Amino acid sequence: MSKLPDVLWLNTSPSLQYFAQPLLCYLSSQVTMQEWKYRQSQDEVSSLDAAVVLLHDYLKTCNRPVHLIGHSTAGLLGLLYSRRYPETVKSLTLLAVGVDAAVDWQAHYYTHRQFLSRQKLLTDMVYNLFGYQDTCTLKSLTHLLEQDLDCSLSPHSLFETVSMTPNRVSVPLMVCGSLNDIVVKPDALQGWRSHLKEGDRLWSCLEGWHFFHFFQYQLVAEQLLDFWKFIRVSDSLYSCLRL
Repeated sequence: MSKLPDVLWLNTSPSLQYFAQPLLCYLSSQVTMQEWKYRQSQDEVSSLDAAVVLLHDYLKTCNRPVHLIGHSTAGLLGLLYSRRYPETVKSLTLLAVGVDAAVDWQAHYYTHRQFLSRQKLLTDMVYNLFGYQDTCTLKSLTHLLEQDLDCSLSPHSLFETVSMTPNRVSVPLMVCGSLNDIVVKPDALQGWRSHLKEGDRLWSCLEGWHFFHFFQYQLVAEQLLDFWKFIRVSDSLYSCLRL
């Protein structure tokens, strides 16, 4: 039987999961991690509610709360879950999730799709999400974005893009982003400030675009480990005070 996780990485985008691997490998040497995957087929209706139910089915099998972490729409899933089932969540970390948590790269794609061809827009999105790339890498990344449009959980479509009213969560919260992210811009990240509790954290790295946790994985990992350590120490002090 696998060891119960301390940290659960949420994955709602199989085609883009490669960009989480350096961070997960680094963290795995420090904490017990598992990955929870949600796979969306082209024939299924994209439903965040269904994903929340499936995630809860998994977390009910754990005998203690876990730290949840997710990037973009996976972070949105963690946010919705933590609001509904806070008793199973030790903390929540959001990577590239703005104060309107529904905004992801697909929201930007569908907003501009009416003005540009699919191929031209996907090429532009690669540069916006990852910075300048050579021809070979550009082609590979464009293909990954095409797969993500077809097979990832997202609340957006050609017919509608949605938004979400910001609100607090009762669990400890950390929000991370990049100052040169064009999807979750600095002002969207700073919008969290009025919704943070005592002990919550908001942190930005100088660069890394939308996938800053790939380009700056060690820096991000150090911030995460410090946050989880802070929670552990706070819980220990609270337990001592109750004795």
